[in-house]
Amino acid sequence: MSRIQDKMFNCEKELTLSVIGGKWKMLILWHLGREGTKRFGELKALMPGITQRMLVNQLRELEDDLIVHREVYPVVPPKVEYSLTEQGRSLMPILDSMYNWGKNYMETVLNNNEERNESIK
Repeated sequence: MSRIQDKMFNCEKELTLSVIGGKWKMLILWHLGREGTKRFGELKALMPGITQRMLVNQLRELEDDLIVHREVYPVVPPKVEYSLTEQGRSLMPILDSMYNWGKNYMETVLNNNEERNESIK
């Protein structure tokens, strides 16, 4: 946990956001939590907008923070699989809640705004 070990956090929420924050980490966690172990190429295919470099960086940070486990198999060509650790799996109820909140927000707020904008035209 060297990446965050030396940082100072004012509260636990800051620490949590440091570990899972950003555009891609929650999506990586979601896919690993919902669909299980994935290879790098499979994760990349599930997130078309992510660059290879960004995916590598995000996975490394999640691995450093003990959220994701990286398993390297000694075969040719190299085979690497990613899965959630126990600590990573403990994030799934939080991600489920965030998903449900976003779905509800989309249905109640965003769709209502679209309907309101349509009626004004």
